[in-house]
Amino acid sequence: MTRPNKHYKELKDSYLFYNIAQKTKAYLEKHPSEHLYRLGIGDVSLPLCGAVIKALHEAVDDQAETETFHGYMPECGAPFLREAIRDHYAKRGIELDTEEIFVSSGASDELGDILDMFSEDNTVLVIEPAYPAYVDANIIAGHKIIHLPSGEGDGFIPMPTSDIKADIIYICSPNNPTGAVFSREQLKVWIDFANQNGAVILFDAAYEAFIEERDIPHSIFELDGARSCAVEICSLSKTAGFTGTRCGYTIIPKELERDGMRFNSMWVRNRTTKTNGVSYIIQRGAAAVFTPEGQEQIHKNIAVYKRNAACIMRALDQLGIWYCGGKNAPYIWMKCPDGMGSWEFFDYLLKEAQIVGTPGEGFGACGEGYFRFSSFGNPEDTEEAARRMIKLLGR
Repeated sequence: MTRPNKHYKELKDSYLFYNIAQKTKAYLEKHPSEHLYRLGIGDVSLPLCGAVIKALHEAVDDQAETETFHGYMPECGAPFLREAIRDHYAKRGIELDTEEIFVSSGASDELGDILDMFSEDNTVLVIEPAYPAYVDANIIAGHKIIHLPSGEGDGFIPMPTSDIKADIIYICSPNNPTGAVFSREQLKVWIDFANQNGAVILFDAAYEAFIEERDIPHSIFELDGARSCAVEICSLSKTAGFTGTRCGYTIIPKELERDGMRFNSMWVRNRTTKTNGVSYIIQRGAAAVFTPEGQEQIHKNIAVYKRNAACIMRALDQLGIWYCGGKNAPYIWMKCPDGMGSWEFFDYLLKEAQIVGTPGEGFGACGEGYFRFSSFGNPEDTEEAARRMIKLLGR
């Protein structure tokens, strides 16, 4: 008889966004004339920039002519896009071989697929609060998971301790959900820890484009020692609005090796076995992101989201509420006022101010008592939500 993967039974119900949807639906059914101010959305709200749209249209036209038609693309990525990403990293002083760059259909897909390279008997370290998919993907893979708690005391940036025994380490910086970022010195501690213990860091850099402080690394490969212990997974979803277009990339250095096996070679074998590559049209659009015109345009969009974040931060500053994130990230992580629980505060904001955010409890036990706001919403709605929050919580 066929035996299914029983690890699926170990998954907890993914109730966070379902509960949010149900609660907002129920509220609107009772108050159909009310407008909700949605600061919980993790999706972008601005359209793709002009340079990307132009490239997509040109790529579609290419597919209409025999001379320029493209069928299957190289499984690991088109040379023109891999070269564009390589040159983008070179501007930051990071030298990459194009063969170390793998084009993907997005960071979320890659964060799950990448676990194919690791055996089931690995132990995984997840820093909490955490993006829920880290945990779920590893449960499905059958890995033992240990949780490293973080909190206000360490600014939600914990450091490794000698008693930690982990083979795979997830680091997300800027972090989702907390918006916290690792400094160069803090990230180097984790790199040294991984090299000393033979661990591999899966570095989620999906929000690196929001970093504005000079001393905050955009890539783990800005630091010495990372090439022997890290895989970097990045996305164009939040950088360039590709949430509905789907494209990202993964960097696996050729030096990364464990037990005599090179991860770069393993991933080439994996991709050539399991994929037929990202479409030509999408890769042409992605390549336009890295042109001077594309970079200028996407940063104008990012500036809109950063102004939204600043608006929320000013409101919290005025109210005297503790928070982190916002400056170098699209998320603001606040402490719920008056000792409220995460869901209690969600209900309070929805009922009294028609504001929708994300309860921190949904990101793990360390998130209880905290709340996430997103800066990806409409600017006018964000400003009105900030005013309503000041009025409500400043009583």
